[in-house]
Amino acid sequence: MKKKSKKSLSRMPGIIDAHTHAYPPEIFANPVKWAKARGEHHWAQLVGPRPDGKKSLQGFATREQMLRAMDAAGVERCVLLGWYWEKQETCRWHNLEMAKWLKASPDRFTIFASAQPLAGKVVLDDLKFARDTGFAGIGEIFPAAQSFAMDNPIWEKVLAWAAQEKMPVNLHVPEAAGRDYHGFVGAPLRDYQRLARKHPQTTFIFAHWGGLLPLLALHPAVKKDLQNVYYDTAASPLLYDQRVYRTVVDAVGAERILFGTDYPLRVFPKEQKEPDFSRPLNEVKKSGLTKKELALVLGGNARKLLGIK
Repeated sequence: MKKKSKKSLSRMPGIIDAHTHAYPPEIFANPVKWAKARGEHHWAQLVGPRPDGKKSLQGFATREQMLRAMDAAGVERCVLLGWYWEKQETCRWHNLEMAKWLKASPDRFTIFASAQPLAGKVVLDDLKFARDTGFAGIGEIFPAAQSFAMDNPIWEKVLAWAAQEKMPVNLHVPEAAGRDYHGFVGAPLRDYQRLARKHPQTTFIFAHWGGLLPLLALHPAVKKDLQNVYYDTAASPLLYDQRVYRTVVDAVGAERILFGTDYPLRVFPKEQKEPDFSRPLNEVKKSGLTKKELALVLGGNARKLLGIK
């Protein structure tokens, strides 16, 4: 009994990581070869060796390894996002693989579906299958990397359907300024503002602090357009210094921020040989947010948004 009590304390119920990824072990040995064989050239760039010869920041973990890392850091649940694949066949494959994770550990994982609007109406059929399987949202989507326009008609149907089903849509938002990196694809922040304005009934999660778009919400017109948008903190240590937490919370409120790590990305590359949750958690806990704000960011907001009990 004492051992069970100790284990339950180690998990600190309440912490939800709203931005993680997972990939089947079959791709671990040679992800670049796997990606190129399927026409996923953008992902091949991101997971391959960097031009400077340094190891890719991309890490990998089995379901069991991820669960152990979650327990070690006190993470109750992770949202497993899909990826912005270039081929709908890859999206479908990934969704089926993530359905296995959901079936095996429904109390630890919430799943979002991959989608490629360029595939046409079949995308909606695949998303309906994902919904019926228990998926809770759509994304991570990145129109610029997936080569479709924000006003693509199938994409607009996806967003309307997501609003109807109350499924949030997570979009990758690149930083508007900063260093270039291998595989970087830019996209205007104004495009995301317009998307949120055009689809006010759809709930969006703009990943990676929304490229700092929330700071532009200090403009009244921008603030009005972004009422249906949340922002996650994924990969924050790679992008911004620790002051970003206090700055963005002051701009839009703690109620709009979702803690995310981008696990299994190694976001502290000088310190991490393997991905973990502890370092990103330590950063946010030392960011200067109040206890009430931390409770919202580290789980309260995600719990409410995704209906997690």
